[in-house]
Amino acid sequence: MSAAESLAVQATTPGRGLTLDSPLVLKAIAGVVLLVLWEGVVRLWAPAYVARPTGIARVFVGVMTNAQFLADAGATLGAVALGLAISLVGGTAVGFAMGRVAPVEWGLRYYVNSLFATPMVAILPLLALWFGYNGDTRLAVVIFASFFSIAINAADGARSVPIEFLEVARSFRARPLATLADVVVPASLPYLIAGVRLGAGRALVGAVVAEFFVSIPGLGYYILYHSRTFRHDEAFVGVIVLVAAGVAFDALTRWLTRRYLPWHRRQ
Repeated sequence: MSAAESLAVQATTPGRGLTLDSPLVLKAIAGVVLLVLWEGVVRLWAPAYVARPTGIARVFVGVMTNAQFLADAGATLGAVALGLAISLVGGTAVGFAMGRVAPVEWGLRYYVNSLFATPMVAILPLLALWFGYNGDTRLAVVIFASFFSIAINAADGARSVPIEFLEVARSFRARPLATLADVVVPASLPYLIAGVRLGAGRALVGAVVAEFFVSIPGLGYYILYHSRTFRHDEAFVGVIVLVAAGVAFDALTRWLTRRYLPWHRRQ
């Protein structure tokens, strides 16, 4: 079969190639429609300084190559990464203890749930007084925002380990640490990863809110400053970077779940 005939067969074979009803094409069409609507509404009814797609595209490269913007993005995303790592270690330890040790569960459950439900904006002024009006407050807010999500999900995962798994471990006289490492942790990983995904989103929000309140260098303060000086196109570039970071982390966790957790299958 020649190359031309092969291409013709692929084009006429159902399910092969891109068609108008394929998910990728539909997403692209929806995105273009939204951008056109955004551009049209702003041009017709909004003031000239309001962000619009063509204005954002015009300033995007200049903002992304600006040294100060890159430093601000590094400060925010670095604080989120560090705070999330601290929360992952501490939240996993607390969550597994709550899920497997009844006295720990009785003693901490209501406090953890209450602090998880506490709005970040309510606790932020206290954290600013305790840690000062600097980057330490941002890190504290990130940890506060993400710690309890991870702890609660880790506790749920540790509690949901099938009893059959634990009985098999006992029948082989597995030590408690071996049972934890070989049974409880692998069975709880899907819950833990879900907690990390939730905590990452809350951590990004916490970092930006802290920068709004404390006025320290970062993407949050960059967005606030450029919004107040009516440079909304530049401010929206900062929003795009935050969104891209969140989407990239979510995609990474999904890939890790599919790649390294073969025993976990979503229905």
